[in-house]
Amino acid sequence: MALNAFTSRLGLGQGRIRPQRTTPASGEYLFVLGDEEPGRRFELAPGDFAEVTQPVDITDVALVRAALRLHVRSAALAGLAWEASLVVDGVKYARCLGRPGRERLVGDMAANVSKLSGVHTVGVRLELVSS
Repeated sequence: MALNAFTSRLGLGQGRIRPQRTTPASGEYLFVLGDEEPGRRFELAPGDFAEVTQPVDITDVALVRAALRLHVRSAALAGLAWEASLVVDGVKYARCLGRPGRERLVGDMAANVSKLSGVHTVGVRLELVSS
């Protein structure tokens, strides 16, 4: 696996970790799609993203849900924002924006999948977008 801004510290401040700076809502671990440690810098461009996905049978499922904490450092570039989204087969079904210097708690992001059935790839994506 090639290391990049989203994979260079897997298990330490990225990926599935036991967090040091926050308490998970349930369980001992979180999945971090950025970096838990403040001040880490990387060169990124709009459209760069990290995501975690898995195949899920969503037959007879109405909603796919996720609880998120989106923290954007204050030194983020003007005109850019971080977007967290629920994706199904690569398509964004629900999304929210994180603005520079703000933390956003999204207790229940939901995607309506009631019209779908069978196995689909479901995930959470963190993407740098133009605001």
